[in-house]
Amino acid sequence: MKKPFNIAVLASTRGTDLQAIIDDIQSGTLKVSLQVVVSNKKHCFALKRAKKQGFTTLFANPKGCTRETFDQKLIKALETYNIDLVVLVGYMRILSPEFVKRFEGRIINVHPALIPAFSGPNFFGANVHEAVIKSGVKETGCTIHFVTEECDRGPIILQKKVKVAPNDTPETLKEKVQALEKKWYPEVIRWIAEGKVFFK
Repeated sequence: MKKPFNIAVLASTRGTDLQAIIDDIQSGTLKVSLQVVVSNKKHCFALKRAKKQGFTTLFANPKGCTRETFDQKLIKALETYNIDLVVLVGYMRILSPEFVKRFEGRIINVHPALIPAFSGPNFFGANVHEAVIKSGVKETGCTIHFVTEECDRGPIILQKKVKVAPNDTPETLKEKVQALEKKWYPEVIRWIAEGKVFFK
């Protein structure tokens, strides 16, 4: 019998992309096992979302921890689930080098812009879309990439574009980009689970 492909999701926000992943798992189009959803925020809606639908959740308390000691706790927790792929969904912490090394080639992230534009440690959440609009660029999109020690600089798996309309606001742009993320993030997980995409 084929071993299930185990994924863990790390989330800090609402988990909109997490829901897209769950929907595909439940419909049978994404044949992976979501072992655990972990958050550094106790009242994170992604945790509530996952728990309500019967998935295992875990709050990892960062209080009093350095980035390194927190990530050591995280590594220990994830190792109990035999994780094949760590999926970042609006995870608002930069992973430590130790965590990245432990799961090297097995961590992916979705960034709400076309890397290398509007990326790096200072670009996250709504400020990405604000920066895009302020810059006057005509298109933006999402980038799904492997995570390495350098923030937003891991190998790119997929980029999808969307037009920036003259009347777009950060909120309307976020909706457009999230629509791309919800469509393509589960697809990329599927490719990795099927061995069609791998870390180089």
